[in-house]
Amino acid sequence: MAIVQPKSQRLRLVLAHLFLLLLCAAVVFPFLVVISVSLRPGNFASGSLIPPAISLEHWRFVLGLPYPGPDGQPILPDLPVMRWLWNSVKVALLSATVTLLLSTTASYALARIRFRGRQQLLTGLMLMQMFPAVLALVAIYAIFDRIGTAFPAIGLNTHWALVLAYSGGIAMHVWTLKGYYDTLPGEIEEAARVDGATPWQAFWRVLLPMAVPILVVVFMLAFIGAVIEYPVAGVLLSQQDQLTLAVGSKLFVQEHNFRWGDFAAAALLSGLPITTVFLLAQRWMIAGLAAGGVKG
Repeated sequence: MAIVQPKSQRLRLVLAHLFLLLLCAAVVFPFLVVISVSLRPGNFASGSLIPPAISLEHWRFVLGLPYPGPDGQPILPDLPVMRWLWNSVKVALLSATVTLLLSTTASYALARIRFRGRQQLLTGLMLMQMFPAVLALVAIYAIFDRIGTAFPAIGLNTHWALVLAYSGGIAMHVWTLKGYYDTLPGEIEEAARVDGATPWQAFWRVLLPMAVPILVVVFMLAFIGAVIEYPVAGVLLSQQDQLTLAVGSKLFVQEHNFRWGDFAAAALLSGLPITTVFLLAQRWMIAGLAAGGVKG
């Protein structure tokens, strides 16, 4: 039997679909503009959405390939964009791994172990995550400047300094993982201990496999945050060969030299690592959700 919908419900359905289409258009339009700018000849931000002529000079520039100049002679790129991209990926992978290791163990201790000062520590972590890192730029610079005098490997203009600075912002991830651990029944770990497992084995072999989905989410958030982060990297890094892509991109837009086409191509290039990690992590998220259930 066919179900007849009232006109008011059909109107709401049409309006809902129209709103979703407008929302998608608002999200996609800036992305299409960036693609258009990266394919236009010259470095102009304004113009039609569909370029009158397709030029790959900006993409050749960011990929480190010679591109034709105004007189037809090949010009070598003057900025190491691909090296900046590799620096961003390297720092993001290292900082996301360190962040995941620290936040996983810290959140487990806060979720399962009862000790004096636990509640105060949780409150302190919550207060810490309310203040952005940009408010501590002076302190961050001073700290790593002092550290660099004794340990140059983790001083200014080093990627390990950036990894260490990013790894300090684990308060949000600790709270996220603790909330997930609280939803897992503690009886499963107790059963593992009854079977002879040590506390570390119960954590490593029982709890972590069940927490794979949230671990992947934390890794993705830490990776994306490190790739797109600018203030801390802009303070700690100044040598051109050590810059990340987010910091190096500022060299495309200077006071009397606005290279919008090169900037647009570099911006699109910076999205490739994030897209790749998301596509790879999506498979693990599904696998973790399927394997993390308790089977009776």
